[in-house]
Amino acid sequence: MISQTIYQKSDHKWLAFGQDPNKPERLIDTNQIVITSGDAAIVLDPGGIEIFPPMLAALTNEIPIENVKHLFMSHQDPDIGSSLPLWRQVCNEDVNIHLSWLWTSFVAHFDAEANITPIPDEGMSVQLSPNVTLQFIPAHYMHSSGNFSVYDPSAKILWSGDIGAALMPTHQPGDFFVDDFNGHIQYMEGFHRRWLGSKRARDAWISTVGKLSIDIITPQHGLFFKGEDVQRFLDWLSHLDIGSGLDSMGGNYGED
Repeated sequence: MISQTIYQKSDHKWLAFGQDPNKPERLIDTNQIVITSGDAAIVLDPGGIEIFPPMLAALTNEIPIENVKHLFMSHQDPDIGSSLPLWRQVCNEDVNIHLSWLWTSFVAHFDAEANITPIPDEGMSVQLSPNVTLQFIPAHYMHSSGNFSVYDPSAKILWSGDIGAALMPTHQPGDFFVDDFNGHIQYMEGFHRRWLGSKRARDAWISTVGKLSIDIITPQHGLFFKGEDVQRFLDWLSHLDIGSGLDSMGGNYGED
C-alpha cells in the first residue's frame, strides 16, 4: 500500500493511503485518509477487514498507533469500516469512533463492543488539536441515508467519501491526483449514475460544500481533485443524470 502526504503545514498533515498492488483482485480499491495534528490523529473511513494488515503497516511507518485518537466512518458499508474490531485491538481503549446515529446498531454487527459516538443528522465538529477542528457535514442519500463528509477548514480539504468516487483500471498511476479531468470522467460516470439516486440530495450537498473554501476533494475510491478540478467536479456532478437503476423498474417517475 502506498502513502502520500497531500497537505502539510507545520505538524498538521493529511496522509493518503491506498493503491495497494498486493490486495486481492476482487476487492474494490479504497483510499484511507489520516489527518494528524501534534500527537493526535483521526483515520477517515479506515477500510475493510481484508486491507487492515497493509493499512496498519503503512500507517505505523508514518505515525505511532498511539496517536490515533479518532476513527470516522462516513457510512455503514463494509469497505468503510468492517476492520473496526481490528482497529480497536491496536488503538487505545478510549479511541473515539464517529458514525451516523442511524447506523450504530447496524455497525454493531461488525463489532458489538465498539463504543460509538453517534453523529446527529445536522453534523458536528470535532477538535483534533488546539489548532485543528474538523467539521462533519451532512451528505445524506449520497448514497447512504446516513452519510457525512469531513471538512478541514485549516487545510481547505474535503473528504467526500463515495462522492467523487472512480473505478480505476487495475494499473493505477501511483499518484493520488487527477491530471486530466475530462479523461477521468469515464471512470466515475457509471458509479455516480447508479449509486446516487436523489437529485434533491445531490443539489443540497453541492449547495453546502459550494460555500466552503476547498482546495482539494478526496473521495474514498479513485483519484483526488485539486485546484480548478474541484469546481469542475462540482459542475459536472450538478448536471449528471443520476438514479440509473430506476430504468429497470418500469413506470414513470417524477423528480425526487
